[in-house]
Amino acid sequence: MSEQLNQASVPEMSSKEADSYARAHRPARDFKSRSDYLDHELTIMKPRRWRLNLPGRDFRFEWEDLVPALAGTIGITVMYSAVMSSWAAGFGLDADFIIENVRVEMLVSALLFCIITSGFLNPRANLAGNHGPMIPLIGMIAASGAHPLALAILLGTFGLILSITKGGSRLVTLTGDGVAGGLLVFLGLSGSLSQINALIGWSSDVGVAYVGFVVLLANIFIYAYLAKIGKRWLAIPLCSAVAVGLALALGAPFAFETAPGLPNLNPAYWWGSTETGWKLGLPNLQHFIASLPFALLAVAMWSPDFLGHRIFQELNYPPSAKDTLMDVDDTMTGCSLRQIVGTAMGGGNVTSSWGTYMIPAAIAKRPIPAGGILLGVLCIIVAVSGYPMDIAVWRPVMSIALLVGVFLPLLEAGMQMVKETKDTQSAGITIFASAVVNPVFGWAISMLLDNNGLIGDKERAERLSVADRIIIPGAAFIISGIAMAAVGMLPGVPPLANF
Repeated sequence: MSEQLNQASVPEMSSKEADSYARAHRPARDFKSRSDYLDHELTIMKPRRWRLNLPGRDFRFEWEDLVPALAGTIGITVMYSAVMSSWAAGFGLDADFIIENVRVEMLVSALLFCIITSGFLNPRANLAGNHGPMIPLIGMIAASGAHPLALAILLGTFGLILSITKGGSRLVTLTGDGVAGGLLVFLGLSGSLSQINALIGWSSDVGVAYVGFVVLLANIFIYAYLAKIGKRWLAIPLCSAVAVGLALALGAPFAFETAPGLPNLNPAYWWGSTETGWKLGLPNLQHFIASLPFALLAVAMWSPDFLGHRIFQELNYPPSAKDTLMDVDDTMTGCSLRQIVGTAMGGGNVTSSWGTYMIPAAIAKRPIPAGGILLGVLCIIVAVSGYPMDIAVWRPVMSIALLVGVFLPLLEAGMQMVKETKDTQSAGITIFASAVVNPVFGWAISMLLDNNGLIGDKERAERLSVADRIIIPGAAFIISGIAMAAVGMLPGVPPLANF
């Protein structure tokens, strides 16, 4: 993992430097291969931080950008639907609420944060997507007496504090290769198994038990072939299309149900009454108290999540493409603002770095802005037209897209990072601790042990300061541990908070 994280403050560029991309650009025909052309594009880009970036002057659209855009659209539709379904179950809301809230989130995130923020204002900030590890906790959040708007305000505030103090990038820098590799292996393996089981279980439930196996078998061969020819970035659209075709041909049931339409974008409709929207009204002090431990936990999970996405860029981009790597602190700023604004508009998403976009984009050797703008356009089309949402959340598409676009690449990247004997020990402890509790616990305790030389590279530990060895990793472990204990996530330990 690179130790050279870009800092939040970037010197002002001269007009000559600002226009360097347009001057340095060369057409694809000048290169021996498409891969060489894409590498060159990554090395000459000089994104402007929180200033206007323009197509042609600062970046270009390439047809490879369609792949992460499509992957991100499928992934976010799936994730948003899962989040809103969990909120609806917790608060007793109907299916109409789910559809309308998903549409709110897709429109807000697409326009304000995919197109405007990451596309034009700061291409160093990865898109603000969904916080997948928090989905299983949403039922507990609702039952605890928490309030979605209170949770969003707290989460966004904590995230802004961490980004302003550059705490996010500091935590990523202090995560050694063994710990990072172990974390990716655990996330990739556990996620892959969950999607395989979900697809096979769905096949049995709808009366076509063989469909899941056939779809998975076909995609094993397709994914292997794409890896052999160096075209893994095509995995999501191609494997998803094959999954749809095979499942329908083998008799799996499917029907379009979501009609075209626009959601209500008036915050007063969602939060101003106990008769409309969420039917909760505005949050009070008790709601903020109940939401506090969950907000702390969500922010504690951000650093390992961001780490995994940045590693994919480092593994696939040329070493000199430092200026196009996602900036952890700027991404944290975008996620924090998106959390507050999106929920204030009525949405229920819990946000994080957009993995189903970043991972395919990194594999395709594409920077953030062009694909982010295309993704935003696709999300708007899907949200308004309605019917594509039914395809994206259909189990064969959902599981295959997550498998080949997120979890298998995570697993592969983790194994690539664990190259030396000293790293295998750190990776093994990280996987072990993650299995005991969850990936945040595994990351926090392994980082503390690794930075003190108790596992992993002892020479690296000797080069670290007291703050980097003890204070920062210790604080990360204690804060995340307290948050997990408060909400009852430590095995066998009753929740400290009385939910």
